Amino acid sequence: MTDHRFESVPEVREGLRKVDYLADEGIAGIVYLADRLQKPILVEGPAGTGKTQLAKSVAELIGARLIRLQCYEGLDEAKALYEWNYKKQLLRIQANKGEGDSWSEVEEDLFSDEFLLERPLLEAIRADDPVVLLIDEVDRVEVETEALLLEILSDYQVSIPELGTITAKQIPLVFLTSNNTRELSEALKRRCLFLHVDYPDMEREKEIILTKVPDITENLADQVARIVRSLRQLELKKSPSVSETLDWANTLMLLGVEQIDAETASSTANILLKYQSDIAKAVREFAADKQGFKQFAPGPK
Repeated sequence: MTDHRFESVPEVREGLRKVDYLADEGIAGIVYLADRLQKPILVEGPAGTGKTQLAKSVAELIGARLIRLQCYEGLDEAKALYEWNYKKQLLRIQANKGEGDSWSEVEEDLFSDEFLLERPLLEAIRADDPVVLLIDEVDRVEVETEALLLEILSDYQVSIPELGTITAKQIPLVFLTSNNTRELSEALKRRCLFLHVDYPDMEREKEIILTKVPDITENLADQVARIVRSLRQLELKKSPSVSETLDWANTLMLLGVEQIDAETASSTANILLKYQSDIAKAVREFAADKQGFKQFAPGPK
């Protein structure tokens, strides 16, 4: 079985900070409990709030290999768990025609590891080295496909008819992410610890900007965080994600902007927002609040 990876919640939080993931007490606490209880974490929240990055950062922190299953509509067992290499099996059958092996001998050979194509779920279960399994955007798969996950998340084992039951050599840390586009089954939720990751508050987002954007000034990071917060208060099709905030901050740095005014915000709004209706709404808001931008202007020296 897996030894404990963390001794305390503060150790998790500090460790994540060292790999540039700024976790609050709640996030660090769930990661700690997932390790101790050997349970998966279901991470829900809006797109772009750092759910996937959490799994990547934990993998980096503990020196584990990240195995990622990207979910999508139509995902099936052959792409998620395993399938047999039918072309190679056919070649083996054809090669046997001149060798005279019995069918039972050929069949046993055909359904061996040599012909097995591991997909992410099986790869994580059979791994000898430490792994973090990321099941990304699980809400995209059909309800029926969730059944594939239940045995793995309950007992960390999978059943393959030709090979029998395969039990995990070590218990991986498992993260499932969801953008909450549909309700997940109760059976799946029961097997997981739940974590909701929302947009960070202004001070935490400012800290993220300062950590992730090289050479940005505290003043500019503060301006970016305040403007993004104001945009998220509008009724938009899609609010700016943290990654889009960072893209905007990097854009302003490349343009040599030190002070954001309404014109600069309007001309670069397409970095933050991805729908024309949202951009138009933001530009109107910037134009109407030119006075508000003056609060960012430096005072007299």
